Amino acid sequence: MLRFAFSPTHDLSLDELRLALLNFIVAKQRSEDFIVRVEDTSKRNVIEGKDKESLDLLDLFGIRYTQTIYQSQNFRFHSAMALQLMHEGKAFSCFCSPEWIQGKINDTEAAKKPYLYDDACANLPAELVIDNTNPFTVRIYRPQNDIAIKDHLQGDVTFKADTIDSFMILKQDKTPMADFASGIDDMLNDISLVIKSQEDVESTPKQVYLRDQLEYNKQVEYIHLAPIGDDETPSVRSLLEQGYLPETIVNYLLSMDLEVALEKFDIKTLLVNPKSFSLNDLKELNKECFKNMDAKELSRYVGFADAEIGELARLYVDQVQTTKELKTKIAPIFEPRVVPEELQEQYNAIKNCAKQAPYFDQYDDFKAYIASETGLDKENISQTLRILLSNAKSGPDLAKIYQYIKNYLGEFTK
Repeated sequence: MLRFAFSPTHDLSLDELRLALLNFIVAKQRSEDFIVRVEDTSKRNVIEGKDKESLDLLDLFGIRYTQTIYQSQNFRFHSAMALQLMHEGKAFSCFCSPEWIQGKINDTEAAKKPYLYDDACANLPAELVIDNTNPFTVRIYRPQNDIAIKDHLQGDVTFKADTIDSFMILKQDKTPMADFASGIDDMLNDISLVIKSQEDVESTPKQVYLRDQLEYNKQVEYIHLAPIGDDETPSVRSLLEQGYLPETIVNYLLSMDLEVALEKFDIKTLLVNPKSFSLNDLKELNKECFKNMDAKELSRYVGFADAEIGELARLYVDQVQTTKELKTKIAPIFEPRVVPEELQEQYNAIKNCAKQAPYFDQYDDFKAYIASETGLDKENISQTLRILLSNAKSGPDLAKIYQYIKNYLGEFTK
């Protein structure tokens, strides 16, 4: 089984969507189930409704999963596992205050050294533990041996024991730390492979060590991927609001990692160092998606369900890069006309004539009729006809525009 985990404390990031996609695809290729885990253990940081928003986004991008698990529902299992570790002498109560710990962290940072807990409470006599009424956390004893993990990109990776301290597994309020909860939940859900960010690689040996201490024998495999974005990269929600198509975003993300078609996906084709996110590349891909999209589907992105309007919108795709920009081209066509004062008289004559005109399939025939009936010079009415047909001073060929809006002329001449 594979899983994707996210925290409902922020908008779903592009890197998180990428990880969700890859875990989902690999699960399908391995004929394994795929689940989604909502890591909501930090209740004070959870944003109401953000879990549903992120789950809805996964659905929008075609990511199907067999189950949604809220990490907070597993608190009883986390507590039970922590108690087991304490009973077996593998974990201990830590009475160090957050302020004291922060002081130690500040000291090591000043010395430009990584912070490791100094085991101040690791060997307290039982009577001091029992009689101590101060709040306490629970820590697991530091590993004595190096920790090996299987990474599909980097091979067998070993983490030195002296780089991992007696890390915290339960907070003072007895809710689990993120590494502890994640490591236990992967065990409970029988996860076989985790594709995660290289930025979270330090959590992996801790989770492996936790499961080893609980005598869980199954080896979880890993793939650690370099991130493609940074703090300035727009969130998935933001990109959608700007007018980037879901299929554009999916194709772009997969192109960061794959050189093969989706159905031929192989985890070995993942790149260790994919190129960084480029908004310009995404824009160009979005334009290509517009060009290849079904006309009726394209029309929905500009507020219609009409293939003719979809074809009309396609006339403007070389001028735009997002659906938001495309709407600014199509919406004015169906709004009250803005007519320059010097053309108002000519416009009124053409509009009244068009209102009474028979149906013409071709623009040239329509134009010739208008010129004939109004007595206006055929060569000097194009600008006014453009205002009537598109509510703009410039744009695509009027003959092409007419082809797709001729059935709407009645609305334009009311």
